[in-house]
Amino acid sequence: MGFEPGQIIQELGWDTDVDESLRDAVMDAIDADLVEDALEAVDAVLLWWREEDGDVGDGLVDALRDLSSTGHIWLMTPKVGRDGYVEPADIAEGTATAGLVLASPASVSREWQAQRIVRPRAGKR
Repeated sequence: MGFEPGQIIQELGWDTDVDESLRDAVMDAIDADLVEDALEAVDAVLLWWREEDGDVGDGLVDALRDLSSTGHIWLMTPKVGRDGYVEPADIAEGTATAGLVLASPASVSREWQAQRIVRPRAGKR
């Protein structure tokens, strides 16, 4: 997922169903704990999202609040067939509604998939 020591990563949507080994790997990579309430702009947001959490666009807009202008969001959703699976169309629609762009997917664990979401590049309108 490309995290580096010293980065500040905010985690939103944590619950008992998240992949703890993935969280540990991220914390090892940044050599720090994940933050919930950011005191400064964060380099990335790890957003755990399930179908029952509501509108993906609303979650992404909330995730932008503390994100630096060059930061990105890792949207973590349950894989196909898992409880809380989010339809790809809902992710695409929510991303567009939030004014963001889907960048790259990643298979990150047995239960969860990740979608890297970024701000659109300046000048593309």
